[in-house]
Amino acid sequence: MHALRHDILPPSGVEFAATLKLTPSTITGSSSQEKLPRVLTNVVVSRTNLLRIFEVWEQAPQISTYIEDERERRAHVRKGTEAVEGEVEMDEGGEGWVNMGSVKATARKDPSMVSRFHFVREHTLHGTVTGMESVRIMSTYEDQLDRLLVSFKDAKIALLEWSDAAHDLVTVSIHTYERAPQMVSLDSPLFKTELRADPLSRCAALSLPKDAFAILPFFQTQAELDTMEQEQNHARDVPYSPSFVLDLVNDVDERIRNVIDFVFLPGYNNPTIAVLCQSEQTWAGRLKEFRDTACLYIFTLDLMSRNYPIITAVDGLPYDSMSLLPCATSLGGVIVLTSNSVIYVDQAARRVALPVNGWAARVSDMPMPPADKDLGLCLEGSRLVFVDEKTFFVIRKNGMIHPIEIILDGRTVSKLVLLPVIAQTTIPAVAKPVNDDLLFVGSMVGPSVLMKTAREEVPLELPAQQTGAATTIDFSDSMDLDDDDDLYGDSQAVTQVTIGATSGTSATTKTRSIIHLSLCDSLPAYGPIADMTFSLAKNGERFVPELVAATGAGHLGGFTLFQRDLPTRTKRKLHVLGGARGIWSLPVRQSQRVNGLSYEKATGPFSTEIDTIIISTDANPTPGVSRIATRTAKTDVAIPTRIPGTTISAAPFFQRTTILHVMTNSIRVLEPDGNERQVIKDMDGSLPRAKIKSCSICDPFVLILREDESIGLFIGETERGKIRRKDMSPMGDKTSRYIAGCFFTDTIGLFDTEATETTPAAQADKNTSTLQAAVTAGNRSQWLVLVRPQGVMEIWSLPKLTLVFSTTAISTLENILVDSHAPVALSLPQDPPRKPQDLDIDQILVAPLGETSLVPHLFVSNLTVLWFPDPPLPNPRTAFLKVKFHKVVSKTFEIQRVEETEKTVLAEHKRISRTFVPFVTSPNMECTLAGVFFTGDRPCWIIATDKGGLRVVPSGHTVVHAFTACSLWESKGDFLLYSDEGPTLLEWTPEVQLDSCLPYRSVPRSRAYSNIVFEPSGSLIVAASSLHARFASYDEDGNIIWEPDGNGISFPYVDCSTLELISPEHWVTMDGYEFASNESVNALACVCLETTSTESGSKNFIAVGTTINRGEDLAVKGATYIFEAVEVVSDPNWTPKRWYKLKLRVKDDAKGPVTAVCGINGYLVSSMGQKIFVRALDLDERLVGIAFLDVGVYVTSLRSMKNLLLIGDAVKSVWLVAFQEDPYKLVTLAKDVRRRHATTVDFFFAGGDLAIASEDEEGVLRLFAYDPSDPESRGGQHLLCHTEFHSHKECRSTIMIARRTKDEQLIPQAKLVSGFTDGSLSTLTPVDEAVFKRLQLLQGQLTRNVQHTAGLNPKAHRIVRNDAVSKPLSKSVLDGQLLSEFQVLGISRQNEITRQIGTERALVLHDWSSLIVPW
Repeated sequence: MHALRHDILPPSGVEFAATLKLTPSTITGSSSQEKLPRVLTNVVVSRTNLLRIFEVWEQAPQISTYIEDERERRAHVRKGTEAVEGEVEMDEGGEGWVNMGSVKATARKDPSMVSRFHFVREHTLHGTVTGMESVRIMSTYEDQLDRLLVSFKDAKIALLEWSDAAHDLVTVSIHTYERAPQMVSLDSPLFKTELRADPLSRCAALSLPKDAFAILPFFQTQAELDTMEQEQNHARDVPYSPSFVLDLVNDVDERIRNVIDFVFLPGYNNPTIAVLCQSEQTWAGRLKEFRDTACLYIFTLDLMSRNYPIITAVDGLPYDSMSLLPCATSLGGVIVLTSNSVIYVDQAARRVALPVNGWAARVSDMPMPPADKDLGLCLEGSRLVFVDEKTFFVIRKNGMIHPIEIILDGRTVSKLVLLPVIAQTTIPAVAKPVNDDLLFVGSMVGPSVLMKTAREEVPLELPAQQTGAATTIDFSDSMDLDDDDDLYGDSQAVTQVTIGATSGTSATTKTRSIIHLSLCDSLPAYGPIADMTFSLAKNGERFVPELVAATGAGHLGGFTLFQRDLPTRTKRKLHVLGGARGIWSLPVRQSQRVNGLSYEKATGPFSTEIDTIIISTDANPTPGVSRIATRTAKTDVAIPTRIPGTTISAAPFFQRTTILHVMTNSIRVLEPDGNERQVIKDMDGSLPRAKIKSCSICDPFVLILREDESIGLFIGETERGKIRRKDMSPMGDKTSRYIAGCFFTDTIGLFDTEATETTPAAQADKNTSTLQAAVTAGNRSQWLVLVRPQGVMEIWSLPKLTLVFSTTAISTLENILVDSHAPVALSLPQDPPRKPQDLDIDQILVAPLGETSLVPHLFVSNLTVLWFPDPPLPNPRTAFLKVKFHKVVSKTFEIQRVEETEKTVLAEHKRISRTFVPFVTSPNMECTLAGVFFTGDRPCWIIATDKGGLRVVPSGHTVVHAFTACSLWESKGDFLLYSDEGPTLLEWTPEVQLDSCLPYRSVPRSRAYSNIVFEPSGSLIVAASSLHARFASYDEDGNIIWEPDGNGISFPYVDCSTLELISPEHWVTMDGYEFASNESVNALACVCLETTSTESGSKNFIAVGTTINRGEDLAVKGATYIFEAVEVVSDPNWTPKRWYKLKLRVKDDAKGPVTAVCGINGYLVSSMGQKIFVRALDLDERLVGIAFLDVGVYVTSLRSMKNLLLIGDAVKSVWLVAFQEDPYKLVTLAKDVRRRHATTVDFFFAGGDLAIASEDEEGVLRLFAYDPSDPESRGGQHLLCHTEFHSHKECRSTIMIARRTKDEQLIPQAKLVSGFTDGSLSTLTPVDEAVFKRLQLLQGQLTRNVQHTAGLNPKAHRIVRNDAVSKPLSKSVLDGQLLSEFQVLGISRQNEITRQIGTERALVLHDWSSLIVPW
């Protein structure tokens, strides 16, 4: 059986991060446009195989709210009593002190500037990232840019740099150590390689198994390179010398074994490494024999002589030492983090410890001061980061930030001081300083945050008792607070107290230091998927499936709701409007007349205009009808004007004082009330021209395209309020042909021309020829984009019509479009008339996309492609545009072409128009998005966000004929569209996030959930929360064995659970069940059991399997619970009108943990220890056993289909079992005889084929076949493993759904949706034999012929190591990640690749698009 494994959602969260100057915009200080914000630096983040590049922008806050707040504040201040500089600080602090000196010092920085993330690029890699570092190589001195070093799980290091030509990362080199002797050992897959780089970029080190480092030295000067060249025949153009493997035991010191962590130390002449290791391993039960087994060794690397002398050796560190943090050069030494203390070690081996609980003294003999009696911190999972030379933050796993100050006595460190908590942030995975005052905290389980730190010295003039409690809140006007305020504690801005009074300028003044910490921005993420289920949701008027996933961890836990299409809500139906051929909602106002001129004050392109009229048009009745509608007082629609004929386009004109109305044969200027002001018939002398098929309007220009591919250009004269034809002689003869065109208004100064000295006329573009242009010349320029039939795209400057850009690469959709510097390409009419070609460009549009920065994108339709302009290098030409375009998205749609012969009225009525419609929307007060809607039979939203880049999201409608953003009802988030349901006014569902491949909504619950299930009879969600409770151990008689007996000593924690019944309509918990404090839920399922209480004889129940943990001396127990969701009378004031309760029907205690449950033919199947039981529900009050089976060691999953049962075991792999009812018994049909771990098992079938899919904890997908006719199966007793496919991430949950194909069969195909611990979702889809062969050949071509990011090998990435077979078993599963690269290639490259495998490009794209639908 063949299948396709395809990721429908990338990983979520941040595991590794690097801050560096990677893109050229960080050097120039501004991004490519003058009017965009300043770029401070790049932050590159990764999670498993996803690498994302962000720029950190410093920009002014959204101006509107800032000015309004300021104006409101000043309104309350009496004239003459405004605060002087410094008083405001005093009032906000509320402490009655002013320090003018400190205010002056901080006043240099603009307080109104905010730091924001801005997405640049992302890559899905064929490898799992295990580390990232910034390095500088010799070419850095030429371009001042850092390089990115990335390490991978299979012991590879890739050196990447930014290429301006490709506007992307390119691979400089890849270094592989997978064949090193250390990697050949059997336990090497369990090892996780780590990457570290020297602060001065002299070398990088990658940790390998068996206590070894792979060292990669870099050249820093030409002298080093020359020396190396003399010694060996070394290639001159590589930035590194040959790498080598350093065996720590043999080459450095035999005591360095079991490396825990290592770091490079700054401030040494040679690269210097500190290694934390444990020569004798121990654990809590062996502390009497072995304690303080951790050691720290500091040694230097002499890369030339290969000599490694040890500088410092420190032994006797606590056994639970976890990580190292290098200190600044001025301080020297290193910080060691342990579970119970923080230790500073200097170069002279002096140790200064800070215990944070009472356990530190009990597990270690190291001398340390006594812990505070109130202190009981736990440092596991913490991250350390320096904020200045003598202060570092400990960010604990619950997000609490503790500053620790290093106190010096002369030049030696005397003690470490733990200061009070200053904030709660996200759960940390990585913490990095971005620059002097910005701090990035990345999280794998929730949002990652960018925080700003500010230190202030203040006089200490407080009463003694207040010194510990004074805090300052930094109310930053510019801070755009997150919706998830509870995630970050008090996110207004939290600040800290510090003690440590130091003497000020005079002996009498004491000052203290306060650290302000404010939230700047965050990268949204939802974290690992623990479990998931499908529920029903409403999209508009239709019910659609919604995937509800239990995500996150700790206080960041909750639910994430994914939908395939962008979820919307229908506000009203407007059938009276019609509009099957087009709808335009326009803001038009009465003009003001001054000195006989009518003008309107020029406003910004996205000023808050409210629409006043709607123009709609229909093809029926012939020759069509157009309506002009306005809103009446009762929010209804009135249609005062009807015009016969079809409207092609309409737009506000003359600064929104009139309407420019284009019909099939005329262009009209209308007054706001619909009366005609001017009509221009589209005639050639007295002869009628071809019908107008499309047009583009951009005040004061109008472009029309006719059906015979000729164009007309008109310009408005503001003084007369009329339009006239514009001379087009620079564009060639009247007979010149064009197939698409549009105008574009550049508001950010990206499109910038440059002229050579020979043509001063090109500079005349700056002159203004109309009053309108004079009004708005300061902030925008206008351009005309045209496409000729031979596939040439041209950009002309307005109003003088100078050709500034020309390219032929658009017809084949190449990845980069650059100016070809060709002269005007004439295209003459053909005889007979040209037929439309398959790859003709139907429509072209340049429109801004984005959130805070509106960057123009070029849209081309037939294949929807989006390019993003990027400033290139100057080239010699008379006048040219300093811009190039690079492809961001390419998406193929299947469309049905109408034959040209059909010219009837019916054919015109059936015609589907596919057009790009730009829009601007404000779904909420904080956010304004500019996007584009693509109408037609595959309608979709094209949206770009600051954090997620550009996304193409389906709208979910069968067909959309017309679309417009509409604020007629005074809401900036409304859209009016004519779909298969008629004209509808709708809005996006609130709080929908668009920065991922699937639109999603987060439901924060401040706790994590381990299991979730949908109860279909009441449309309810039942979830098991994962909590912690204090645990005390008791003996058989119930006497407590141990109690806390000292300061800072506490009971340990144990997992516990509660069951919650949740309404998915409002996400309120209706009822719950609390288990014992030492009982946790393992399994949760909705099962259909036989019962006498209903007419049908069966009913849905909730089955729960639990573990009861009794400590290490008593055997673990378990229990099976059966709950029923029953409807109760609800209070009329409650939000969900129908209210339900959980009713416990049965509690059945077991001698072992109940780890899996499912239903089969009306019976309950549950595991208990090494047994499987089948039980019936008797009288709704007890479970009666009817069959059992001895199975493996620990059952991880149970799945049933008809009377077949699949059992997944942690050791004994997969069993296929049949259930027989007369007599009752379980019969083992077949099992996998190899020792494998199965975390999930599922049935997978298509047509008449059945396979069994299993996943293990390493991420290996296996497909098993049950085939008694195969001799290898020993008569069907053994399951045959035919396929192994490595996904490199652990799967926690799978759902089998139906996949219905065009050739509808009686039984649909099975499709599997899997959720992973890194937050990604993937599907396993059955593939037909013919399609599989085509795509497998294509996969081979793509592996060999396409440049892969970081030079990784896609084929090797999927191979599973299996010593029992001679060849890898990865043939039967296609790699969707690799195949998706085909769609991004240019057309000529696609044709070349498909020609080599004897197939057609269109056929391959058809196969691909039919397989990648999420569900």
